[in-house]
Amino acid sequence: MDHYDSQQTNDYMQPEEDWDRDLLLDPAWEKQQRKTFTAWCNSHLRKAGTQIENIEEDFRDGLKLMLLLEVISGERLAKPERGKMRVHKISNVNKALDFIASKGVKLVSIGAEEIVDGNVKMTLGMIWTIILRFAIQDISVEETSAKEGLLLWCQRKTAPYKNVNIQNFHISWKDGLGFCALIHRHRPELIDYGKLRKDDPLTNLNTAFDVAEKYLDIPKMLDAEDIVGTARPDEKAIMTYVSSFYHAFSGAQKAETAANRICKVLAVNQENEQLMEDYEKLASDLLEWIRRTIPWLENRVPENTMHAMQQKLEDFRDYRRLHKPPKVQEKCQLEINFNTLQTKLRLSNRPAFMPSEGRMVSDINNAWGCLEQAEKGYEEWLLNEIRRLERLDHLAEKFRQKASIHEAWTDGKEAMLRQKDYETATLSEIKALLKKHEAFESDLAAHQDRVEQIAAIAQELNELDYYDSPSVNARCQKICDQWDNLGALTQKRREALERTEKLLETIDQLYLEYAKRAAPFNNWMEGAMEDLQDTFIVHTIEEIQGLTTAHEQFKATLPDADKERLAILGIHNEVSKIVQTYHVNMAGTNPYTTITPQEINGKWDHVRQLVPRRDQALTEEHARQQHNERLRKQFGAQANVIGPWIQTKMEEIGRISIEMHGTLEDQLSHLRQYEKSIVNYKPKIDQLEGDHQLIQEALIFDNKHTNYTMEHIRVGWEQLLTTIARTINEVENQILTRDAKGISQEQMNEFRASFNHFDRDHSGTLGPEEFKACLISLGYDIGNDPQKKTGMMDTDDFRACLISMGYNMGEAEFARIMSIVDPNRLGVVTFQAFIDFMSRETADTDTADQVMASFKILAGDKNYITVDELRRELPPDQAEYCIARMAPYNGPDSVPGALDYMSFSTALYGESDL
Repeated sequence: MDHYDSQQTNDYMQPEEDWDRDLLLDPAWEKQQRKTFTAWCNSHLRKAGTQIENIEEDFRDGLKLMLLLEVISGERLAKPERGKMRVHKISNVNKALDFIASKGVKLVSIGAEEIVDGNVKMTLGMIWTIILRFAIQDISVEETSAKEGLLLWCQRKTAPYKNVNIQNFHISWKDGLGFCALIHRHRPELIDYGKLRKDDPLTNLNTAFDVAEKYLDIPKMLDAEDIVGTARPDEKAIMTYVSSFYHAFSGAQKAETAANRICKVLAVNQENEQLMEDYEKLASDLLEWIRRTIPWLENRVPENTMHAMQQKLEDFRDYRRLHKPPKVQEKCQLEINFNTLQTKLRLSNRPAFMPSEGRMVSDINNAWGCLEQAEKGYEEWLLNEIRRLERLDHLAEKFRQKASIHEAWTDGKEAMLRQKDYETATLSEIKALLKKHEAFESDLAAHQDRVEQIAAIAQELNELDYYDSPSVNARCQKICDQWDNLGALTQKRREALERTEKLLETIDQLYLEYAKRAAPFNNWMEGAMEDLQDTFIVHTIEEIQGLTTAHEQFKATLPDADKERLAILGIHNEVSKIVQTYHVNMAGTNPYTTITPQEINGKWDHVRQLVPRRDQALTEEHARQQHNERLRKQFGAQANVIGPWIQTKMEEIGRISIEMHGTLEDQLSHLRQYEKSIVNYKPKIDQLEGDHQLIQEALIFDNKHTNYTMEHIRVGWEQLLTTIARTINEVENQILTRDAKGISQEQMNEFRASFNHFDRDHSGTLGPEEFKACLISLGYDIGNDPQKKTGMMDTDDFRACLISMGYNMGEAEFARIMSIVDPNRLGVVTFQAFIDFMSRETADTDTADQVMASFKILAGDKNYITVDELRRELPPDQAEYCIARMAPYNGPDSVPGALDYMSFSTALYGESDL
């Protein structure tokens, strides 16, 4: 078989070609192929009424081989040779091989002589080639072909089944569940898949093979024992068997598809026929309803009573509201059904539906139009008849309503017009009565139309021979007579109201003039009394002088005010004369004001009494403000001396702290002398506190003679004391640092010079721009910008300072230094921290590395140390201190009880945590 594998030109068998060559001669595989290929050949040969028994013998003469090819291809081959000689057999086999080659299969190393000689390998290889070409090659699933397509088809069909995982055409089929799953997927009634067990392959395989042979016309090509008893079943035998299932089920699927198509066509026809029947019935019912309804709508016989006509109208409304809407819906549905039916017929290539005569959609629309025309005429007739019957009743009712409204309106009007209420009324009341009378006249004029309407309705009722015309005429005449009387009384009342109004207007003008002048004069007196009695709070001489000037100006206005008072009283006297002369009945006092002449005289007398009291109060306050001004000047003179003195001392201390004149001891001595002079200045501060107390007791809140407050002086004094004490302490610390670390005075001066170079405002800090200046001084190409000093170095400033002093470091080293000089992570470096770091770098001090080296000596050059070694080499208290704080050593060379002296050493210097 290693020969015929190489003959295939198609790619679908290439991946397993070499493997097949090596295992082809396996007796179990050869047995499986013999049995499978023989069964496959017989499944086709029996269609021609024959079969084979021995595959290598029965094809030797070529006759059954040619017959097999004709059956499976459906084509006729060349006429075979009927002779028994070897040459005849070779000729027949060559015809078969030529036919196979004509189908695009290239046969290599398979010759007619091997087949005629009964070579088993060549014969099986030839049959496998035929199976591949005619049973497997044309299988295609999702653009795959042959073996891959057949495998994909199996995987798709068996995917829903548990314990089935088809990955190949050999061991995936050993348990038989794959065959059973294929059958159950297409013919579930043939196998009870739920009862199958994966651990019973013989039963599964026999079940599948028996069912396939009995119900699917697939011959039994393998024995279950052959498959189970082989570690790896023959792939070609399995593929041949599975391809038979594929062809069997694909044929059934085509038949099912054909049946479904027929059913679908018939269902469409049945649905269309039902729609046609429904249309015919619905059209017939709708036309019959229209035929019955039109005569009812065309009936125009009038009724004799309003009730009967209203009943007809109610019946028509029921028709429109209850009976017609369902028919409108039926008509709409009929058109929808007709259009839907025509669309379905057109989409299914059926002829258009033609309704029976008289039932076309157009016929129904015409009948519906006649119905709506009759309906419209019927409704118009009903309404006209009802209007005609309502007319007389409406006119009579309208007359009664208008007459009743008019009579109700005129009730009491004559008594109202005869009133003489104007004789005791005020001017505003007279004007209100006039406005009210004008409104009544307007109302009277408006009712003129109603009177005319009443007369017109009575005339129309007379013309229509209304049965109750006499009573209508009598009532109409009474209304007209009363209307004439109301007009005469209205004119008479207007004349009386206008006479009274003119008399009262004169008095009102005098009242108004009195009110206009009395109100501001009264307000002026009340304001004057309020100002004269108002308490005042002043803080300066200027303020009391302003009040005195204003008071003198007020006294100068008193003569003119007295003249105004006399004029106002004269107006009031004139009103009294008019009332007495014309006997006017005054109903009340002046309506424009409540201020009486008695009130004006009383307030004027009070103002005259308050003026001398105000003079005395202003004189006393002026004397008090002169005393306060003397206190302000006294405090200002002292504060203007003490404030600048404090500021000067602060600046001098700052210069001493940053200048490098002399030794640190000289600076300390100089600072102590400053401290002594500052303490000796304290009595002047106390004297200023005494003057400030006097100012507070006098309630003086501002002082134009100085910008210094006592609070400013106190804060400056406290800052001065704090600054001198802190500066002395810093110099003392620098001396301690210098002596403890062995730093020379020249080194200390160098440190101060480097720091001061960047701290240009002498505050002890550096900013980013100062850092740039530092870099420029070291040769970096950075633009010079204005510098700012804060008294501390930030992180970048400190780095620049270190570089300027010769340090060269990376980011990690600089971060380590910053953790030492700025442990609180403030981002700045003070001079003291700078000195501590520089002294540490230049002095001979212990380091973590030195301590680790010492521990390593004690540990005998090991990376760990034991408790015994610590207790042997160190004093007891220090040994116990180390034992309590050292972490266990976890290195690869660790021993029980080993301690980590390295982490302990770095923790001592703050480079790690204990």
